[in-house]
Amino acid sequence: MARINLLPWREELRKEKQQEFFVMLGVIAVLAAAVWGVIHFYYSQRIEAQELRNKYMNDQIALLDKKIKQIKKLQKDKQRLLDRMHAIEQLQSNRPLIVHFFDDLINDLPEGVSVTQIKQSGHNIIIQGEAQSNARVSSFMRNLEASKWLKDPKLDVIQAVNTSGVRVSKFTLRLKQVVPKSNDEQKS
Repeated sequence: MARINLLPWREELRKEKQQEFFVMLGVIAVLAAAVWGVIHFYYSQRIEAQELRNKYMNDQIALLDKKIKQIKKLQKDKQRLLDRMHAIEQLQSNRPLIVHFFDDLINDLPEGVSVTQIKQSGHNIIIQGEAQSNARVSSFMRNLEASKWLKDPKLDVIQAVNTSGVRVSKFTLRLKQVVPKSNDEQKS
């Protein structure tokens, strides 16, 4: 005799397949969540590592900025010291000039001429004085021209005035102070 199955086997098969489907769906969902978690963890680690590198670079840039500021300050100090050294060297080299100027002035001053005022601006000198005559002023200028430390005397003003019944010539004279070249420099 033929066996007849009256049980609802199709419904049970459908329930089994549906249950397998949901289990597989759950497994896939868990796997997808795990893959998403791994990818998220990987990229968050990469982001943290890049942020650490950025922080390190910013710290190094800040240190270099401080060093640059220190270098600029040192360069300013160096320039200031070099300027000071240059000024001191210039003063040292010009120190004998004033001695030679007064020595030449005294030696070149003829009798009957007196100096009332001397002004110096750099190498330019202005001398004001009084003389008994114009000829004595001319003699004074010739003596200054012959000096190796003083050059180019030029007479600005000469006027005759009477003081206490005596005729006096007041004059203003401009000249330049120079450093004579040594024999070695003249040969070159």
